[in-house]
Amino acid sequence: STVSINLAAALSKNNKVGILDLDIYGPSLPMIAGSFKQPDMDENQKLIPIKKFNMELMSFGFINNSNSATIWRGPMVARLTQQFFNDVLWGDLDYLIIDLPPGTGDIQLTLVQKLQLTGAIIVTTPQDLSLLDAKKAADMFNKVNTKILGIIENMSDFCCPHCNNITKIFPGEGVLAESDRLKVPILGKISINPHLAKSMDDGIPYVISNPESDITKKYQEICN
Repeated sequence: STVSINLAAALSKNNKVGILDLDIYGPSLPMIAGSFKQPDMDENQKLIPIKKFNMELMSFGFINNSNSATIWRGPMVARLTQQFFNDVLWGDLDYLIIDLPPGTGDIQLTLVQKLQLTGAIIVTTPQDLSLLDAKKAADMFNKVNTKILGIIENMSDFCCPHCNNITKIFPGEGVLAESDRLKVPILGKISINPHLAKSMDDGIPYVISNPESDITKKYQEICN
């Protein structure tokens, strides 16, 4: 979610961008975008996305703003996922960034069945445990003929603010092996940064609150 909203924010500087949070069970977009209001509806009962940071935002969290636990079976999740495609007034966007939960569940299957995606980006942390879900997702997208644009390694390392030493918090070089297996590039490596974490808790994309930072430059390079 951190990667998706910062990519979307970086793209929104020169493009019309929407971001759709499809994690029905654990929607995070309301918190990381700093908006908890419910979306309005037009005369045709279509949802109007929340507008913030020069982006169009939609999430189940805006609708279920009581923060109550979501206990749904697969068919209900699939129907709601389809509604976010058919019943939201996205307008004329250059990019729609879709934030997916890990794995290959009903949400992912509904997505690839109902939409022709430009491509998928695999986001993972360096250790092999995280790569288990990433590999499953990558294989699923390959099976349904969705192009994988590349891999982003999140929480790649940590730079100490006092001595500037770089430490790899998570072990493993699995991202490089997965890049070779899929024959796709590593689009970027995003470091662990306390200010980035705080910006998400504060509801402001890091690339907006820290436009000159090295991490923001990495997000801009990924967009290019």
